[in-house]
Amino acid sequence: MICLQYKLVKPFVIETFFHNVKPEGTSHLIVRPEKLSICKADMRYYFGQRDAAVLHSRLPMALIHEACGRVMYDPTGKYKSGDKVVLLPNIPGEDEFYAENYRLDSVFRSSRADGFMQEMLRLRHDQVVSYRDDLPDEVMSFTEFISVGVHAVSSFAGVSHSRRKHIGVWGDGSLAYVVCCVLKSLCPETKITVIGLNPGKLQYFNFVDEILTVNHVEKEARFDHAFECVGGAGSGAAVSQMIDTLCPQGTIMLLGVSEEPVPINTRMVLEKGLTLQGRSRSGREDFVRAIEILQTDPVFLGRMRYLISAAVDVENMNDIHAAFERARTADFKVVLNWNI
Repeated sequence: MICLQYKLVKPFVIETFFHNVKPEGTSHLIVRPEKLSICKADMRYYFGQRDAAVLHSRLPMALIHEACGRVMYDPTGKYKSGDKVVLLPNIPGEDEFYAENYRLDSVFRSSRADGFMQEMLRLRHDQVVSYRDDLPDEVMSFTEFISVGVHAVSSFAGVSHSRRKHIGVWGDGSLAYVVCCVLKSLCPETKITVIGLNPGKLQYFNFVDEILTVNHVEKEARFDHAFECVGGAGSGAAVSQMIDTLCPQGTIMLLGVSEEPVPINTRMVLEKGLTLQGRSRSGREDFVRAIEILQTDPVFLGRMRYLISAAVDVENMNDIHAAFERARTADFKVVLNWNI
């Protein structure tokens, strides 16, 4: 069947493209996206905040890598028509020595492949994960984002030393919020301190043990480990503060994305024996774990609802542009009710 794709051709300009969506054997199913969530990465493309060479090489491209939808057709019968599924944006490469989200030949939707701003698309069975009908679709639309937090905390548990009495999380945006929620769910005995800049955003973190602004952090060793969820121009200052305030042999999980190189005080990293671990995106097992937490931890699910800053009905091209403009000023997530 012929379906429409909505592709960014240059910053602020989206055009429609036709593509043929048809079953091929029994390895793929047909899905229809129904709820989409705008990510900071999508916004960097839409508003032209990526390097000009990157934009030139990757556009035109359908944006958005966070989505849920319904199965329209499954030739194997594993999924019934109408089953709710989360859509996985990573197309894993072949080198299974590495995790699927770090393989050099993996392809990520809305980065190096078309994202989910489409009427329908064909996916492999391992590129969807089903979820219960009673879970809110608006939250499930950004399961990918939640899975990134799950991936980071799960990785942290595997690389950090066992003293985890006090963890600092730098950042006051949606990524820091998700990481704090995952830590509270998986490490309930650990004291969590959030360090941020925006008092308005920090008020959402009322479930953690301590909230500080960056200029009220004393320069002394107090944290066993730290998560950097700042990104952008503030990454350097955040990492510097972490290095100063971590106890010996602590682990820093680097999650924030910065377009520019970030300076690091390697002398103190060496002196304290710190470990810096980069974590980005997620794999299928992280999606499965994220959905398990959403289905079994009602407190966690309730906290995820607060991440929805706005829900925008999208029925035409103008609605898409309005959604991105709304996302520009939103504290957290803007969800698209994809009615195109």
